[in-house]
Amino acid sequence: MKRVGLLTSGGDCQGLNPAIRGVAKALYDTFGKDVLIFGIKDGYRGLIDGEYELLKKSAFSGILTMGGTILGTSRQPFKQMKVIGEDGVDKVKAMKKTYDEIGLDCLVILGGNGTHKTANLLSEEGLNIVTLPKTIDNDLWGTDITFGFYSALDVATEVIDRLHTTATSHGRIFVVEIMGHKAGWLNLYAGLAGGADIILIPEIPYSIDKITEVIDKRTRDGKLFSIVAVAEGAISLEESKMSKKEFKAARAAMTHSSIAYRVADDIAKVTGHDVRVTVPGHIQRGGSPSAYDRVLSTMFGTKAAELIRDEKYGYMVGMKNNEVVPVPLSEVAGKLKCVPEDSQVILSAKSIGISFGN
Repeated sequence: MKRVGLLTSGGDCQGLNPAIRGVAKALYDTFGKDVLIFGIKDGYRGLIDGEYELLKKSAFSGILTMGGTILGTSRQPFKQMKVIGEDGVDKVKAMKKTYDEIGLDCLVILGGNGTHKTANLLSEEGLNIVTLPKTIDNDLWGTDITFGFYSALDVATEVIDRLHTTATSHGRIFVVEIMGHKAGWLNLYAGLAGGADIILIPEIPYSIDKITEVIDKRTRDGKLFSIVAVAEGAISLEESKMSKKEFKAARAAMTHSSIAYRVADDIAKVTGHDVRVTVPGHIQRGGSPSAYDRVLSTMFGTKAAELIRDEKYGYMVGMKNNEVVPVPLSEVAGKLKCVPEDSQVILSAKSIGISFGN
């Protein structure tokens, strides 16, 4: 009898439920009645606290089109995993205890960067781990694509599409803030797909002077509106020269609620234009997964079941060159996949006149 645990950790996104479904259905197809699947509640917190339940086969029906996660999720910072808090709980020891208590043969973990750091830690502690790459940021090392990205991209693109109509009607500058703290994949793709005039991503520090030059030129050319797509982690040229400590202090002292509002305020001061800000926020992570993510998540899930069948543990399931493959967790954990400046997407954007503010 195979005993398999499922756990979703970190921020929710579209595609988690289809991936859960893919794992479960493939396991049932492989092992029949000789498999028991346990759901760990609310991510690593549930693994620490020993909160889990045996899931019935019916639990995986009707969830292909559902956003979010039927298991619940939470954020448990990796930096705190080896720290014993005021409650006196040794988190790593507690997680291993729950794993042994359930009698798991394998734990399947779905999550992003922080999640994979902890997954690798558990793998190094001797637990049988298989992971699936989830994040709308598409910034996980070892895979060309993560599930959740294209669903969020559809939402972000539609936001920019809708802003175009009001921007053109009123002749305004619109600054739209797209998710992405450390990597600009989502904003880059959404900006290109939505026809943004300026795209700001964390990998390319911006100059407000360069941004206003582009807007002024558009005005002289008779284009009275502009769309500026800003990743939430975008940084200025001045900030890029700061030490980590100086940067944190500068951001802590920033009077604007987010980088989009600061950029908008700077543009208004220099150009005198009417500038409006839109922050779609968490709606980018919500709703039903796109058709692409439903397929991708299912492919990842079934591959995870295959690894469990073959008892091949300590791997993340990833997509490389259009092939679903196992990637060693040790190669993934702690690494960030950022947008290279020579990315074909950036080159294509530049070739049609999109500015990156540099």
